[in-house]
Amino acid sequence: MVKQGVAMTLLEAATAVRERAYAPYSRFKVGAALRATSGAVHVGCNVENVAYPEGTCAEAGAIAAMIAAGDTRIAEVCVIADSPDPVPPCGGCRQKIAEFAAQDVRVTLCTTDGKQKVMTVAELLPGVFTAAHMDRT
Repeated sequence: MVKQGVAMTLLEAATAVRERAYAPYSRFKVGAALRATSGAVHVGCNVENVAYPEGTCAEAGAIAAMIAAGDTRIAEVCVIADSPDPVPPCGGCRQKIAEFAAQDVRVTLCTTDGKQKVMTVAELLPGVFTAAHMDRT
């Protein structure tokens, strides 16, 4: 959890944690910060592994940090990467975000050059799979 002594924006938190990413193979560092409905900010960065499927995305790390801190709902998300265009979360992370965020929650995707794209969770993951799909079981 990021301490909010001086109000740190989600972009500042995501930018700071991006620098701590472990990406020796792709060299593609990603940082994510989310604000829980409690107001607490939780961060995550990508952590690669030589066995590629074993790596962890920045968004998943931020969600894990949120849960570990006792928060369960996302109010806002910010993701940053050094890319020509804003990079959206992978499909798995889109589903993870949707598990803990309402459909109207804002997701801001940023580049290190200052480009931004703002979407809602619903726009990020149309046709989301929810617990309601399992109502007959």
